[in-house]
Amino acid sequence: MENFDYLQMLAGELYIARDVAEACDPREGREITRQINQTNRNDREKIKRLVGKIVAHKDDNYWITPPVYVDYGKHITVGSNFYCNLDCIFLDVNKITIGDNVMVGPRVSFYTAGHPTDAEIRNEALEFGLPITVKDNVWIGGNVVILPGVTIGKNSIVAAGAVVTKDVPDNVIVGGNPARVIREIGEADKAKWERMKDTYYRKKKEFEER
Repeated sequence: MENFDYLQMLAGELYIARDVAEACDPREGREITRQINQTNRNDREKIKRLVGKIVAHKDDNYWITPPVYVDYGKHITVGSNFYCNLDCIFLDVNKITIGDNVMVGPRVSFYTAGHPTDAEIRNEALEFGLPITVKDNVWIGGNVVILPGVTIGKNSIVAAGAVVTKDVPDNVIVGGNPARVIREIGEADKAKWERMKDTYYRKKKEFEER
């Protein structure tokens, strides 16, 4: 059954949360996360099966480390090779869309929800939600907060503790509160890490051949 406030919520318009419940009850997602968080962390098969009920996934190559928290558990999509460390929050009143090869550190918060800046309107229980998009090959450090409507560009890095209030370009490192571009990621980065990779494999081969 269609529901006005649920449609408003996903459209990024004002809505009243208590009037969404009939169309999209958040209790199911919260119950699933309760089960995830009470499961022995060594039981990876059960955790992955339960996580698959709260995130739409491109393939079977995804992992979220408990504990994890969601608002609805209905509006999260992750790409291939997705890894999320422990204690993350997905406040998914609107869509959270994550690309391929994304790494998320511990205690990262994805906040799609927002409230009016006018106190009288806010006190009427009207709120809104804007989608969050994370593109391919992004690394998000621990304790990052991502606010409503933000897009993080491909290959970029969000430094630990950053509060991301606006879009992040491709191929940059951002940090701070509010997050700002620290520098671009370029050929010098590639050359450095190619050298370190080559050294790793050389030393590993030498170790194994001893």
